Amino acid sequence: MIAIIDYGLGNVRSVIGAVNKVGFDPILTADSDVLSKAEKLILPGVGAFGDGMNNLRELGLIDTLNNLVLVKKKPILGICLGAQLMAEVSYEFGKHNGLGWIAAEVIRLEPQDEAVRIPHVGWNDFKKIRDTILTDDVPANSLFYYVHSYHIKCNDPAIIAATCHYGITFTAAIVQNNIYATQFHPEKSQIAGLKMLQNFLEKAQ
Repeated sequence: MIAIIDYGLGNVRSVIGAVNKVGFDPILTADSDVLSKAEKLILPGVGAFGDGMNNLRELGLIDTLNNLVLVKKKPILGICLGAQLMAEVSYEFGKHNGLGWIAAEVIRLEPQDEAVRIPHVGWNDFKKIRDTILTDDVPANSLFYYVHSYHIKCNDPAIIAATCHYGITFTAAIVQNNIYATQFHPEKSQIAGLKMLQNFLEKAQ
């Protein structure tokens, strides 16, 4: 069973549709018992970091997710805001503590070229830093769809799987044991994004 975590943020319908396209029938849920029975988890999200953490807290999901991800080692894929929530802290509209699963902070995109517009919206590149299951059979010149004003700054470069350049070079994908994260939206990234979702759903351990 694939569970998509429903915490009130993000276009979950597009995620459900993409997961359906690669041959899986996911469950959208905020029920801890259902999440505990899932083989793999997806944490999507579009919106503000503080709102995301508040919603998870109000739903009583933080302890559940910590147990499933850190103790039981269930594979989880964080997408965009969902990826950022995995960091230790964010500085979006103040300072907010995150889930703390990865040694990283979420900071504003600050390109050196003032002509580079923020937010970063649209198709951009993906430079693979190391081989992971996410990039299996994904062409090196693939483009992915981004929508964000903040990015994940990793304290440990060893967990970075891929980067993107938009005024600055930032982390585009992270793989740390059972934790997978993408700053871009694989569900909106056509064939390459669907392949990446399929790789996670079929191969993540």
